[in-house]
Amino acid sequence: MNMTDRNFEPECEGLLNRFFDTYRNDALRKRALKALRFLMACDTPLGGRPTGWAGGIVYFVANRDQLVNCGVPGLLNSDLETFFGISMGTIRQRAAGIETLLDI
Repeated sequence: MNMTDRNFEPECEGLLNRFFDTYRNDALRKRALKALRFLMACDTPLGGRPTGWAGGIVYFVANRDQLVNCGVPGLLNSDLETFFGISMGTIRQRAAGIETLLDI
């Protein structure tokens, strides 16, 4: 595990599951949980709160196959910010970090 905080992964997974329980999208849920597993297997420590990383994972998986990042389908950016309690700047920053870490 790459975090000194053992609760990081379960907290992040819980946030992702709560998000996808609220905003149903089983395909994105599956991709998000897979991305979390890959992130946890990286040797690079993840700094910051789980909320930022969970929001970044959602944004990353929603935009992964897009030519231009256009947000999460069926959801306003402000709703994403409100749900995770973080700014879109942080969400985008974490999504970019995820892309780099997973080398995709």
